[in-house]
Amino acid sequence: MENTEPLTEEQPFAELSPSPLSGEAGKEDVLIAANLKKTFRLSAKQRKIEKTPLREKIAVNGISFKAKRGEIYGLLGPNGAGKTTTLRMLATLIRPDEGDARINGYSIVKQPDKVRSQIGFLTSELKLDDFFTPNYIFDFFSELQNIPTQVRDERKRTLFGRFGIDKFAETKIADLSTGMKQKTSIAVSLVHDPEFIIFDEPTNGLDVLTAKAVTDFLVELRNRGKSILLSTHIFSLVEKICDRVGVIIDGKMTVEDTVANLTKEKGLEDVFFDIYAETKGGRE
Repeated sequence: MENTEPLTEEQPFAELSPSPLSGEAGKEDVLIAANLKKTFRLSAKQRKIEKTPLREKIAVNGISFKAKRGEIYGLLGPNGAGKTTTLRMLATLIRPDEGDARINGYSIVKQPDKVRSQIGFLTSELKLDDFFTPNYIFDFFSELQNIPTQVRDERKRTLFGRFGIDKFAETKIADLSTGMKQKTSIAVSLVHDPEFIIFDEPTNGLDVLTAKAVTDFLVELRNRGKSILLSTHIFSLVEKICDRVGVIIDGKMTVEDTVANLTKEKGLEDVFFDIYAETKGGRE
């Protein structure tokens, strides 16, 4: 039977020292990831595409980091760096080969069901069924989360009104614009009012107005005390809304710091490419 209580400190978490970053005194760690590793087997076709004789690919190679309660933590890295794999492990969609992480004290390895009750997860890889309507989808996922009807209806009014989904509540998903589909996906990911929210490229492919509505909402959630882990390739978005950032290259966490510290002398984009050049140069 799965343990329903948050776990006490144990290895590998005990090895993570308190974060030395400034401006974090009194903030609780809502996420602690310790030595996460994930390897995938490559098919013959994949080996040909990637031009490699290797039969396995190390997607995530010992990543450790912490996210604080009431902050937006950004993950930056090139395509294939391991960002999405990291998020999928944290969301308990895939199991790490090694390491573990805790969200609100619950282990992604030992207590995945409890972790799922604590988080909301949005990724462009997960599509809503075209046949159904936003109204039906929201009610369906609310029922899965055992949300009382009165609470569900109030939450739906708030979220649908916030994003303008109410005007399209009975429109099939297939007939919605890309932006409205994304807004509906965000609303559905928040049906249970999670404390920790994982977003993988939430503004990818959106027009500027819809993207602004989404990013404004992320800041609003942070201001309400929610914790957000955000993966994106948009430097300006990280600079604008993130409190801290981790840079992942080749499956490893190469730099982790506050956005303010990293951008004291130059913009985040320039900082990133300096880190990338130094990291790749040091391995070649």
